[in-house]
Amino acid sequence: MSKTVSSPSAGIAPPPQTNYARSMAIIGALFFVFGFVTWLNSVLIPYLKIACELNNFESYLVAFAFYIAYLVMGIPAGWLLRKTGYKKGMSAGLLIIAAGALLFVPAAMSRTYGLFLLGLFVQGTGLTVLQAAVNPYVSIIGPAESAAKRISIMGICNKIAGSAAPYVLGSILLAGADDLVTNLETMDLAQRTQGLDELASRVITPYLVIMASLVALAVFTYFSGLPEVDTEQEDETVAAANTGKTSVFQFPHLVLGALSLFLYVGVEVMAGDTVISYASSQGIPLDEATRFTSFTLWAMIAGYIIGIIAIPKYLSQQKALQICAIVGVIFTLSAIFTDGYVSVLSISLLGLANSLMWPAIFPLAIADLGRFTKMGSSLLIMGIAGGALLPLLYGFLADIVNPQQAYWMMAPCYLFILYFATSGYKIRTR
Repeated sequence: MSKTVSSPSAGIAPPPQTNYARSMAIIGALFFVFGFVTWLNSVLIPYLKIACELNNFESYLVAFAFYIAYLVMGIPAGWLLRKTGYKKGMSAGLLIIAAGALLFVPAAMSRTYGLFLLGLFVQGTGLTVLQAAVNPYVSIIGPAESAAKRISIMGICNKIAGSAAPYVLGSILLAGADDLVTNLETMDLAQRTQGLDELASRVITPYLVIMASLVALAVFTYFSGLPEVDTEQEDETVAAANTGKTSVFQFPHLVLGALSLFLYVGVEVMAGDTVISYASSQGIPLDEATRFTSFTLWAMIAGYIIGIIAIPKYLSQQKALQICAIVGVIFTLSAIFTDGYVSVLSISLLGLANSLMWPAIFPLAIADLGRFTKMGSSLLIMGIAGGALLPLLYGFLADIVNPQQAYWMMAPCYLFILYFATSGYKIRTR
């Protein structure tokens, strides 16, 4: 049984609007931070593949270690937020990310891949807490029908940071990497070790700067005037509908939304984190290939701008999600059936298809949860684990088939998201 929902809402009252603009500015800064940290992975994958002498599958453990934290730590993040509230939870998340960044120093000094992966897992843990707080917060802070617009604005902050990250870190870590890879073949063991140790040490200064910036932002957020939101109080309609419910798994639209987010994040991370290596496999030099992740993110920014203009005036959140899913299938097929720059640009342009998926899926899935909002948000955040598993599967397929044909796995992901956008989000009872 299902029913149509025209105006998704968490079923709780938004906070006082006296500090609305200030609150949006603070949340925008937080989206900027986790965009920058997240999209550094697109550079770390080829960088650590060289520095730690890895194959494709091993190099994509970067994405696995980072994103699996969302699955492992999603429920604990919900418990933490129930104890601390949203604002203190945001500060805690930033401090945890800073701790993960600090682990990169001993990892680089010893060139130990496992320690790099631990640092990435800790960063992912901090981002789990941060995202579990900021995403429902920005959904709740204003009218439900414009939630996708607000998340799109936050997405621009996120992706501007993400588009800058590969340029900033790539210019430091991958400078001269093609020459180094070529020269490694003729070096003796001592020269090879020295060259790889020098490459590994390049990561230390950038991550110390990142750590210091995160600590400063955590302190600022803690003492900011960001208003708290009470998600334990439900409006009468939602309270009546939720009578007798004891678990977030009794909301089918939420579970389907979490699966949709799992698939969406998987294909988004694949588009951003595999495109550099894929461009290299298509004969494009690494120094040039690093640009394609930024192209992906600028395509997402273009999509966010379209969403801000069009939602809800010209397009509903549901219709925007349907269009994006169809565009995703089209660009996936283009990447598979073309070669060279056209094929690589098709992967980058998946950023346009992916742009409005999070802004649309999250508010549709969190609708009518009332007192279950914090745990429901944690379940949705756990869906980000798709970024751990799907790129790893892609790396496995790229090794046994080839990097281009491995992209076939994206098509069914977009088709399921299309199902959620068409009918899955409407289901309220089993």
